[in-house]
Amino acid sequence: MSTETKRSDDELREEVTNFLRRNFPQIQMHGGSAAIQYLDAESGEVTVALGGACSGCGISPMTIQAIKSRMVAEIPEITTVNADAGGMGGGMGGDSPSFPGETSSDEASDEGPQAPF
Repeated sequence: MSTETKRSDDELREEVTNFLRRNFPQIQMHGGSAAIQYLDAESGEVTVALGGACSGCGISPMTIQAIKSRMVAEIPEITTVNADAGGMGGGMGGDSPSFPGETSSDEASDEGPQAPF
């Protein structure tokens, strides 16, 4: 932008952490956690890992989609968001959770359901 200087890795890390706390308090309220695994201020790439109760939670795909779309929209320096709920596939028979009435198909989009928020 005009007079704005690029933030350092530490400043951007703090902004992303505050974004997660401010926009997704339900993660912590439901026993989950969100942690920055990787951040590159130069490229604008961030990787967020959901843990705790988020692992294996059927709502995790919607939470991940919301984090991805909102973080890019709200933090101008962030251009790419990678996020996952580690361990979602453990014992579930696959790499993603299933939803009632959902059928498994190779043609299905891998973006998951749209977030309600």
